[in-house]
Amino acid sequence: MIKKDDRTTEQKKTHTYLVGGTDSFLSGWGMAKNGNSYAFWACKPKDYSKVLNWVEKRGDIKRVRLVFDPYYPNPDYCKHCHIYFVDEKHPAIN
Repeated sequence: MIKKDDRTTEQKKTHTYLVGGTDSFLSGWGMAKNGNSYAFWACKPKDYSKVLNWVEKRGDIKRVRLVFDPYYPNPDYCKHCHIYFVDEKHPAIN
C-alpha cells in the first residue's frame, strides 16, 4: 500500500482526528490500480465537526468516517492512502 501523510511529526501530535473515506475518483486506477484509494483530512479535535461536514459535502468521498489510524485497511484492497493537513486557512474550517 502506498501511504502519504502531509503532516509533520509535530502536527501528528496535534492533528489527531482523521476524517475521510474511500476516494471514488482515484480508486481503481493509477496508484490504486485494482484497489481503493483512501483520502483523509487530519484536523484538531475541536475542528472535527466542521471537517466532517466539509468532507460529506464533497461528494467524491464514500463511507465518510472518523479514524485515528487510516492504515488499518487490508492492503489487498486498499492500494493508496493520503492524509491531507487541515490548518486554520483550510476551507473546511473557514
